[in-house]
Amino acid sequence: MNPLLSQLQPYPFERLRQLFAGITPNTSYRPISLGIGEPRHATPDLVKQALMNAAADPAGGLAAYPATAGSPQLREAFVAWLERRYGLALDPATQVLPVNGSREALFAFAQTVLDPTRPGAIVVCPNPFYQIYEGAALLAGAQPYFAPSDPARNFAVDWDSVPAEVWARTQLLFACSPGNPTGAVMPMAEWRKLFDLSERHGFVIASDECYSEIYFREEPPLGALQAAAQLGRSNFKNLVSFTSLSKRSNVPGMRSGFVAGDAALLKQFLLYRTYHGSAMGGVVQAASIAAWRDEQHVVDNRAMYREKFAQVTPLLAQVLEVALPDAGFYLWAKVPASRTGGPGDDTVFASELLAQYNVTVLPGSYLAREAHGSNPGRGRIRMALVAETAECLEAAQRIVRFVKAQS
Repeated sequence: MNPLLSQLQPYPFERLRQLFAGITPNTSYRPISLGIGEPRHATPDLVKQALMNAAADPAGGLAAYPATAGSPQLREAFVAWLERRYGLALDPATQVLPVNGSREALFAFAQTVLDPTRPGAIVVCPNPFYQIYEGAALLAGAQPYFAPSDPARNFAVDWDSVPAEVWARTQLLFACSPGNPTGAVMPMAEWRKLFDLSERHGFVIASDECYSEIYFREEPPLGALQAAAQLGRSNFKNLVSFTSLSKRSNVPGMRSGFVAGDAALLKQFLLYRTYHGSAMGGVVQAASIAAWRDEQHVVDNRAMYREKFAQVTPLLAQVLEVALPDAGFYLWAKVPASRTGGPGDDTVFASELLAQYNVTVLPGSYLAREAHGSNPGRGRIRMALVAETAECLEAAQRIVRFVKAQS
């Protein structure tokens, strides 16, 4: 067996299963889960129709092996969306590639760009973070370095806390904007800082942007490629961005997204993917084209999230330290202090909430690592407001009653 597998930590939802083992939820309440970030709004009809049409087409669909690079029509749909969304002009032949969801692509990309033969290889990532970043680093033979999020700055990542000697050994940096779980969006100043560091030390930046289309301000989140272009770095050297249809179009089961940016990196990534056997099926390609070409269903989806968060956030703010995020579909809340006045325990909060009110939330400490003397997720919970508004409101009302009963 690959000895690096032993370095992997249990995934947060496995840890949650172990935490809840032996707990009997209160059956007076129907179960409501705010634990998993799985979109539950309806899949657009245009996507389902495109899937059915492609499956029925005898000339393609299921009857042919797909190309790893995707069809020209699919790549053109990617670059057309990038132009509409970010004002970018990319080459569909060299600067975009289809991926089977951002999760597999983020992992596979690390295997492509990391060189474990160089001693002391490091991957820098935010803390808390999407757990794939850590696993991708470890299985590529590198070590993750965790840069903490700062609650005092709306959970912006403290890139300045990373020592110079760490940057000197860094081969890859994972950025996540809007962030999971915090919802923080990186401004231009942060991107400029990362681009300058990348240029100085030669590391690659992988920007995870799968929450980019769910936002609460009028101005959409700034993308990494957009920031680079505005700073005159239009060749996107050592920079790629990852995006997905899962959240944008409510199709998590379709596993569809794309990566865009540095043509030299994508050429090598395509080579890796050709051997990896990760081509997107023709039926999914057809449905993806329909989704990327249409924006109205995205506007409608965003409006539903805005209405939901506008109702749920102030309700929870009565009893928890929580605020509307910049973007994404999570609330990142601080749990109340214990009865003795000490810091609140996120695992105890989650366990007792399930037992008493049959609501599942994810302990924030499970989404972070103990690093530099602290776990920045400790004492917080992540709530995924992915269900319909009425269900999320019911969960919030139960949480309010639960917290009031504890005080």
